Amino acid sequence: MKKIKNKNNPLKIMVVVGARPNFIKIAPLFWEFKKYPEIKPILVHTGQHYDDAMSRAFFKDLDIPEPNVNLGIGSGTHAAQTAVALIKLEEIMVKERPALAVVVGDVNSSLAAALAAAKLHIPVAHIEAGPRDFDMKKPEEVNRILIDRISEINFCPTIIAVDNLKNEGIVKGTYFAGDIMLDAFLALLEKVKKMEAAVLKKYGLVSGNYVLLTIHRQENADCPEKLGAIMEAMTESGRKVLFPVHPRTKKQLPAIIVALKNHKNFGNLRFVDPLGYIEVIVMEKNAEMICTDSGGIQKEAYWAKVPCVTLMETTGWPETVAGGWNTLAGADKKKILRCLTFKRDLKPQKNYFGRGDTAKKIIDIIVKKYADFGRIR
Repeated sequence: MKKIKNKNNPLKIMVVVGARPNFIKIAPLFWEFKKYPEIKPILVHTGQHYDDAMSRAFFKDLDIPEPNVNLGIGSGTHAAQTAVALIKLEEIMVKERPALAVVVGDVNSSLAAALAAAKLHIPVAHIEAGPRDFDMKKPEEVNRILIDRISEINFCPTIIAVDNLKNEGIVKGTYFAGDIMLDAFLALLEKVKKMEAAVLKKYGLVSGNYVLLTIHRQENADCPEKLGAIMEAMTESGRKVLFPVHPRTKKQLPAIIVALKNHKNFGNLRFVDPLGYIEVIVMEKNAEMICTDSGGIQKEAYWAKVPCVTLMETTGWPETVAGGWNTLAGADKKKILRCLTFKRDLKPQKNYFGRGDTAKKIIDIIVKKYADFGRIR
């Protein structure tokens, strides 16, 4: 284990999160921090995911410490969320003067943190750098590109992500570290196994006999036409469907449900509140199929070896499409129904995402880069 030279002057690292996918990605990092008493992590939660119960459940399941700061930004337009986060994060960074700001994924909070740090000449490390779906209409794609350009260190989850950055001229400070979400997924499998029977019983489900549905992306959740097409496909499939409803999606559901009541199979849909992370993995592992617009769940479906239907036209994770494990259907009702009914020719999976030791690699690189060169503050 690499040791930091000056134990009396700890390496102060600010980690910024804002939404549930971020919580999963920083959990293995904080597990690894425990091995380094010379590191002082500062966890800042912007509160971009404004459902407090959702946040608490994930922090508990993932054994993440309580945030040092919770900004409580909540919902709003992309501009409003980013602007408020930028202002508040700058204030905290000026006060704390961290040696490094760590941001994860592609949410507005991550972009705001990267911008605030860069303006204050604080180096930025981006975990999950380099994925691209080449659709600039998606706010996440804009965020990814900007964060990668700002960051001094880019930790890439796959070789394709490394190549994407190389094609954009970003080579220095770029590392293939593996996918940190795989660290969390693998670490919790034993706990998942112990809870499996109880969770399935709680929701009245039989392993391999239901479809897991998740919808949260703005282009689906905020569009009644697309959301309606997805829900009609689920209803007409006749499959038993478990649907944990995201707060954003919930706003549109009353009108959709009224329309769906004309379908005789409407009873095959079960609407439930958002799940904790361990419950999510249980439901993923035991599903016959997963339908989602979540990038993280696309990967988890792959690792769980469960076929996935992506409710988007593009994906930042082309690795999951290889071998037939993931199919892009968008919000096209006919495509979704076809995906739910045809028999797939699934090929053996390949190890695209590392070995589950990404957090260790990240900490080793950070310690070597900053501790040895007098960057401790």
